[in-house]
Amino acid sequence: MHKKDVHSKHGLVKLVSQRKKLLKYLRKTKLDSYDELIKKLSIRGR
Repeated sequence: MHKKDVHSKHGLVKLVSQRKKLLKYLRKTKLDSYDELIKKLSIRGR
């Protein structure tokens, strides 16, 4: 990504923030589904 490409960076930050909120909700409501999704996507350890 180009260092002055602010618009693309803003969009990327927005998408990552949305994913973070959805994962936080899933973790609070359905922990087993959350764990399965994390393993499938291999995005973080627990």
